[in-house]
Amino acid sequence: MKNKLKLGIPKGSLQDATIALFKNSGWKINVNGRSYFPEINDESIECAICRAQEMSRYVESGTLDAGLTGIDWILENESDVHIVEDLVYSKVSQRPARWVLAVPYDSEIKKLEDLSGEKIATELVNFTKKYFHDRGIDVRVEFSWGATEAKVVSGLADAIVEVTETGSTIKAHGLKIIHELLQTNTKLIANHTAWGNAEKQEKIKHIALLLKGALHAEQMVGLKTNVPKAKLEQVVKLLPSLNAPTVSPLYQSDWFAVETVVASSVVRDLIPELIRNGAEGIIEYPLNKVI
Repeated sequence: MKNKLKLGIPKGSLQDATIALFKNSGWKINVNGRSYFPEINDESIECAICRAQEMSRYVESGTLDAGLTGIDWILENESDVHIVEDLVYSKVSQRPARWVLAVPYDSEIKKLEDLSGEKIATELVNFTKKYFHDRGIDVRVEFSWGATEAKVVSGLADAIVEVTETGSTIKAHGLKIIHELLQTNTKLIANHTAWGNAEKQEKIKHIALLLKGALHAEQMVGLKTNVPKAKLEQVVKLLPSLNAPTVSPLYQSDWFAVETVVASSVVRDLIPELIRNGAEGIIEYPLNKVI
């Protein structure tokens, strides 16, 4: 590539998950100490680490050609960027995080309208202000630098808008969720100039394809098993697959090798069923990419 693709990697809670995702996609990113410019095993890419909260601004301005950040921060910054791909992954699970409104368990606040005239603490200030303004509810929204749950407990705010995946931290602070404002997941984004460059656009699409394949593979496993000819049809009927299972005869035998890819969520029920129907020598193995 004549000009390297400048790619932003989110710093913070998503950093490790992002680096692991790139590793499964074929790119090894090596973060050296406190360096903000990690090494990557691709001479056509130049990496930089920055906070997810700032990523869309850097991409929009052209400081970065592309990067990964949440739709929440794109909306918060009102950034004009090209959204290339949805990448649903997180530090905990493969599901979108949620920005929620939470109040103390014993609070009389039950719905959005009850917050009229009250104070809300959040890191997502602009989005929260707009959310309540669009609904005609007059609230005061203040920026929280962190430990947002403690703002309500200490009486510094009447409610918080905070991001959560499981809700466990919010509950642990004696708060309850009364409303969900936004579901967010990670986006691969590009600035319009880079997207208009044929060479860079092709590289960004290449990255998107393999990242998506790696995410898909996290939910799938490969299965191999041996099946006697007399049981082959009933075993094959049990197997979900992307297309159809691969079936090949074993050397000088009336047995067949059957191989397929299935959702990891069904394996614990599928394997006993395969055994009951005559399958033997079952092997389950992880996948790096499914495209």
